[in-house]
Amino acid sequence: MFSYEGFMRINAFLAAGYRILYLNVLWTATTILGLIVFGFGPASYAVASYIDGWFRRGDTPPVTRAFFAAVRADFWRSSVMGWLVLGAGAIIVTNIFSATVWAIQFVNVVALFALVVAGAYAFPVAAATDITAIHRRFGAALLIGFGSLHWTIIATAATAGAVWLLWHVALPLLVLFGIGIPATAIGLITRGVFRRLAAAPSEVPVPHLTSARGITE
Repeated sequence: MFSYEGFMRINAFLAAGYRILYLNVLWTATTILGLIVFGFGPASYAVASYIDGWFRRGDTPPVTRAFFAAVRADFWRSSVMGWLVLGAGAIIVTNIFSATVWAIQFVNVVALFALVVAGAYAFPVAAATDITAIHRRFGAALLIGFGSLHWTIIATAATAGAVWLLWHVALPLLVLFGIGIPATAIGLITRGVFRRLAAAPSEVPVPHLTSARGITE
Protein backbone atom coordinates (compact mmCIF):
# COMPACT_ATOMS: atom_id res chain seq x y z
CA MET A 1 0.00 0.00 0.00
CA PHE A 2 1.20 3.48 -0.85
CA SER A 3 1.36 6.01 1.95
CA TYR A 4 -0.08 9.50 1.64
CA GLU A 5 3.46 10.81 1.14
CA GLY A 6 4.00 8.28 -1.64
CA PHE A 7 0.87 9.40 -3.46
CA MET A 8 1.91 13.04 -3.07
CA ARG A 9 5.33 12.29 -4.58
CA ILE A 10 3.69 10.51 -7.52
CA ASN A 11 1.30 13.44 -7.98
CA ALA A 12 4.19 15.94 -7.87
CA PHE A 13 6.13 13.87 -10.43
CA LEU A 14 3.14 13.70 -12.78
CA ALA A 15 2.48 17.43 -12.38
CA ALA A 16 6.12 18.18 -13.23
CA GLY A 17 5.91 15.96 -16.29
CA TYR A 18 2.75 17.76 -17.39
CA ARG A 19 4.44 21.16 -17.07
CA ILE A 20 7.41 20.07 -19.16
CA LEU A 21 5.10 18.55 -21.76
CA TYR A 22 2.95 21.69 -21.90
CA LEU A 23 6.00 23.95 -22.16
CA ASN A 24 7.12 21.89 -25.16
CA VAL A 25 3.69 22.26 -26.76
CA LEU A 26 3.79 26.04 -26.25
CA TRP A 27 7.38 26.24 -27.51
CA THR A 28 6.51 24.27 -30.64
CA ALA A 29 3.37 26.29 -31.36
CA THR A 30 5.13 29.64 -30.82
CA THR A 31 8.09 28.63 -32.95
CA ILE A 32 5.86 27.52 -35.82
CA LEU A 33 3.49 30.48 -35.60
CA GLY A 34 6.51 32.77 -35.58
CA LEU A 35 7.71 31.08 -38.78
CA ILE A 36 10.75 29.87 -36.80
CA VAL A 37 12.63 33.13 -37.45
CA PHE A 38 10.40 35.15 -35.10
CA GLY A 39 9.38 32.25 -32.89
CA PHE A 40 12.44 30.21 -31.98
CA GLY A 41 14.20 32.85 -29.86
CA PRO A 42 11.23 34.19 -27.86
CA ALA A 43 9.86 30.68 -27.31
CA SER A 44 13.25 29.44 -26.05
CA TYR A 45 13.53 32.45 -23.74
CA ALA A 46 10.04 31.78 -22.35
CA VAL A 47 10.83 28.12 -21.64
CA ALA A 48 14.10 29.07 -19.94
CA SER A 49 12.32 31.77 -17.94
CA TYR A 50 9.66 29.42 -16.61
CA ILE A 51 12.10 26.63 -15.81
CA ASP A 52 14.45 29.05 -14.01
CA GLY A 53 11.68 30.28 -11.72
CA TRP A 54 10.41 26.75 -11.16
CA PHE A 55 13.72 25.02 -10.48
CA ARG A 56 15.49 27.83 -8.63
CA ARG A 57 12.70 29.24 -6.46
CA GLY A 58 9.87 26.76 -6.75
CA ASP A 59 7.56 29.21 -8.55
CA THR A 60 4.85 27.45 -10.59
CA PRO A 61 2.53 30.15 -11.97
CA PRO A 62 -0.06 29.22 -14.63
CA VAL A 63 2.04 27.97 -17.52
CA THR A 64 0.25 29.67 -20.40
CA ARG A 65 0.12 33.11 -18.79
CA ALA A 66 3.74 33.02 -17.61
CA PHE A 67 4.98 31.66 -20.95
CA PHE A 68 3.43 34.36 -23.12
CA ALA A 69 4.31 37.09 -20.63
CA ALA A 70 7.94 36.01 -21.02
CA VAL A 71 7.61 35.91 -24.82
CA ARG A 72 6.49 39.54 -24.80
CA ALA A 73 8.98 40.67 -22.15
CA ASP A 74 12.14 40.15 -24.20
CA PHE A 75 10.79 39.57 -27.68
CA TRP A 76 13.25 41.46 -29.86
CA ARG A 77 16.45 40.67 -28.00
CA SER A 78 15.56 36.98 -27.78
CA SER A 79 14.58 37.06 -31.47
CA VAL A 80 18.03 38.37 -32.38
CA MET A 81 19.60 35.67 -30.22
CA GLY A 82 17.58 33.09 -32.10
CA TRP A 83 18.67 34.54 -35.45
CA LEU A 84 22.31 34.33 -34.43
CA VAL A 85 22.01 30.72 -33.25
CA LEU A 86 20.05 29.56 -36.29
CA GLY A 87 22.19 31.50 -38.78
CA ALA A 88 25.51 30.37 -37.31
CA GLY A 89 24.21 26.82 -37.06
CA ALA A 90 23.17 26.78 -40.72
CA ILE A 91 26.58 28.09 -41.83
CA ILE A 92 28.54 25.64 -39.66
CA VAL A 93 26.50 22.59 -40.66
CA THR A 94 26.83 23.55 -44.32
CA ASN A 95 30.60 23.83 -43.91
CA ILE A 96 30.79 20.44 -42.23
CA PHE A 97 29.04 18.65 -45.09
CA SER A 98 30.51 20.68 -47.93
CA ALA A 99 34.16 20.76 -46.85
CA THR A 100 36.43 18.14 -48.35
CA VAL A 101 39.38 18.74 -46.01
CA TRP A 102 39.09 16.91 -42.70
CA ALA A 103 40.82 19.72 -40.80
CA ILE A 104 38.15 22.20 -41.90
CA GLN A 105 35.43 19.74 -40.94
CA PHE A 106 37.02 19.25 -37.52
CA VAL A 107 37.20 23.00 -36.89
CA ASN A 108 33.55 23.35 -37.81
CA VAL A 109 32.56 20.44 -35.55
CA VAL A 110 34.31 22.19 -32.66
CA ALA A 111 32.57 25.43 -33.61
CA LEU A 112 29.23 23.61 -33.69
CA PHE A 113 29.81 22.25 -30.18
CA ALA A 114 30.66 25.74 -28.92
CA LEU A 115 27.52 27.11 -30.60
CA VAL A 116 25.34 24.43 -29.00
CA VAL A 117 26.81 25.25 -25.57
CA ALA A 118 26.32 28.98 -26.11
CA GLY A 119 22.79 28.53 -27.39
CA ALA A 120 21.84 26.16 -24.58
CA TYR A 121 22.94 28.53 -21.81
CA ALA A 122 22.31 31.93 -23.41
CA PHE A 123 18.54 31.86 -22.93
CA PRO A 124 18.73 30.84 -19.24
CA VAL A 125 21.30 33.62 -18.73
CA ALA A 126 18.93 36.09 -20.41
CA ALA A 127 15.99 34.89 -18.32
CA ALA A 128 17.71 34.72 -14.93
CA THR A 129 20.00 37.76 -14.94
CA ASP A 130 19.92 41.46 -15.65
CA ILE A 131 22.29 41.17 -18.62
CA THR A 132 20.74 42.89 -21.63
CA ALA A 133 23.64 43.09 -24.11
CA ILE A 134 23.33 40.13 -26.45
CA HIS A 135 27.08 39.57 -26.84
CA ARG A 136 27.44 39.50 -23.04
CA ARG A 137 24.65 36.94 -22.78
CA PHE A 138 26.50 34.64 -25.14
CA GLY A 139 29.79 35.37 -23.40
CA ALA A 140 28.33 34.48 -20.01
CA ALA A 141 26.72 31.38 -21.52
CA LEU A 142 30.10 30.16 -22.79
CA LEU A 143 31.71 30.86 -19.42
CA ILE A 144 29.03 28.89 -17.59
CA GLY A 145 28.96 26.06 -20.11
CA PHE A 146 32.70 25.53 -20.29
CA GLY A 147 33.25 26.53 -16.66
CA SER A 148 30.95 23.66 -15.71
CA LEU A 149 32.13 21.46 -18.56
CA HIS A 150 31.72 18.22 -16.64
CA TRP A 151 28.07 19.04 -15.94
CA THR A 152 27.58 20.13 -19.53
CA ILE A 153 28.93 16.80 -20.75
CA ILE A 154 26.74 14.89 -18.27
CA ALA A 155 23.66 16.87 -19.35
CA THR A 156 24.49 16.29 -23.01
CA ALA A 157 24.93 12.56 -22.43
CA ALA A 158 21.73 12.31 -20.38
CA THR A 159 19.76 14.23 -23.01
CA ALA A 160 21.18 12.13 -25.85
CA GLY A 161 20.42 8.94 -23.91
CA ALA A 162 16.84 9.99 -23.18
CA VAL A 163 16.26 11.01 -26.80
CA TRP A 164 17.75 7.75 -28.09
CA LEU A 165 15.63 5.68 -25.68
CA LEU A 166 12.39 7.48 -26.51
CA TRP A 167 13.17 7.36 -30.24
CA HIS A 168 13.42 3.56 -30.12
CA VAL A 169 10.86 2.77 -27.43
CA ALA A 170 8.27 5.53 -27.22
CA LEU A 171 8.50 7.97 -30.13
CA PRO A 172 5.21 9.74 -29.25
CA LEU A 173 6.70 10.69 -25.87
CA LEU A 174 9.73 12.18 -27.62
CA VAL A 175 7.40 14.32 -29.72
CA LEU A 176 5.40 15.37 -26.66
CA PHE A 177 8.38 16.29 -24.46
CA GLY A 178 10.76 17.48 -27.20
CA ILE A 179 12.59 20.64 -26.16
CA GLY A 180 11.59 20.00 -22.56
CA ILE A 181 14.24 17.29 -22.24
CA PRO A 182 17.35 19.44 -22.89
CA ALA A 183 15.72 22.45 -21.19
CA THR A 184 15.27 20.41 -18.02
CA ALA A 185 18.87 19.19 -18.11
CA ILE A 186 20.22 22.74 -18.56
CA GLY A 187 17.85 24.07 -15.90
CA LEU A 188 19.23 21.65 -13.34
CA ILE A 189 22.76 22.95 -14.02
CA THR A 190 21.96 26.67 -14.07
CA ARG A 191 19.88 26.36 -10.89
CA GLY A 192 23.01 25.87 -8.81
CA VAL A 193 24.96 28.57 -10.66
CA PHE A 194 22.26 31.20 -10.28
CA ARG A 195 21.56 30.32 -6.65
CA ARG A 196 25.22 30.91 -5.81
CA LEU A 197 25.09 34.13 -7.79
CA ALA A 198 22.02 35.37 -5.92
CA ALA A 199 23.56 34.45 -2.55
CA ALA A 200 27.06 35.83 -3.09
CA PRO A 201 27.72 37.46 -6.49
CA SER A 202 31.37 38.13 -5.69
CA GLU A 203 32.03 34.42 -5.16
CA VAL A 204 30.82 33.40 -8.60
CA PRO A 205 33.63 33.72 -11.17
CA VAL A 206 31.34 34.70 -14.04
CA PRO A 207 31.88 38.25 -15.36
CA HIS A 208 28.81 40.31 -16.19
CA LEU A 209 26.41 38.12 -14.18
CA THR A 210 25.53 40.98 -11.90
CA SER A 211 22.32 39.86 -10.21
CA ALA A 212 19.72 37.18 -10.47
CA ARG A 213 16.05 37.84 -11.01
CA GLY A 214 12.93 35.78 -11.36
CA ILE A 215 10.83 34.96 -14.36
CA THR A 216 8.85 37.80 -15.85
CA GLU A 217 5.26 37.56 -14.82
